[in-house]
Amino acid sequence: MTTDLELKAKSESIFGVIYAGSAFLIWGLSPVYWKTLLTVPTLEITMHRVVWSFLFLICLILLQRRWHEFTAVLKNGRMLYTLLSTAILISANWFLYIWAVNNNYMLQASLGYYINPLVNVVLGLLFLRERLRKPQILAVLLATSGVLYLTISYGQLPWISLALALSFGLYGLIRKIAPVGALMGLAVETMLFSPLAVIYLLYLNSQGAGNIFHVSIQLDLLLIGCAPLTAAPLLFFTMGAKRIYLSTVGLMQYIGPSGMFLLAVFFYKEPFSTSQLWTFAMIWAALGIYSTDSVIYYRRAR
Repeated sequence: MTTDLELKAKSESIFGVIYAGSAFLIWGLSPVYWKTLLTVPTLEITMHRVVWSFLFLICLILLQRRWHEFTAVLKNGRMLYTLLSTAILISANWFLYIWAVNNNYMLQASLGYYINPLVNVVLGLLFLRERLRKPQILAVLLATSGVLYLTISYGQLPWISLALALSFGLYGLIRKIAPVGALMGLAVETMLFSPLAVIYLLYLNSQGAGNIFHVSIQLDLLLIGCAPLTAAPLLFFTMGAKRIYLSTVGLMQYIGPSGMFLLAVFFYKEPFSTSQLWTFAMIWAALGIYSTDSVIYYRRAR
């Protein structure tokens, strides 16, 4: 007979999948949103994303009555220094991602987020002295072979993919060792960059080159809407990760780059060569090995 505790645990797990799935789905479909801002320079979009996200997150913090947590982070000099480094990384990641989407390099962007988990494994080995299991070593070697094959075929390193994977991987590494939650961390990160972003946007406005409040209400709302597009999936992810196993989160994270891949190939008709197909096939095989090993490992640990 099912107990109330078991029913509650099952309900929590279902909601966890819904929350986490919603986060990854939003991330996977977000290129559609950025494509609506094609007329706006990427740097300007990024600066708007920083400023409006900060204002949106501060409102959330006030509504949740967690202002004391936010000020506690601000009083910690070492933490601010750490979050300044992550602010630089995440801003660079945002800029490159939006630039790639709006310049028809969405396939490279999706490849970057596909290989990100494997980059995390390597970073854990290098900086946290984590030991790699044999399937993880095989997965990393297979993914590396895929990147090298694409490089040799095209005669050019897929730098967009690697830059996105490395910047987000380093961001995750530093945030992992920094004792601050996702909401507070992102709020402080966007706060640290907001003064620079505001100055840049005011400068654009003074030169008559700014887009907000000068073109259309629709464009204004889209630029302001960068805030909930940034914060909502983060909150959904946090709510979901608390309710489901880490191995489940690990499998669900491929929803994002898969959405980007499908949009790039079938909706935006980006060129998809045989070389790219083989590279993606090797990456998918590597992720299959990595994911299977992760599920087995966490089940044994549990």
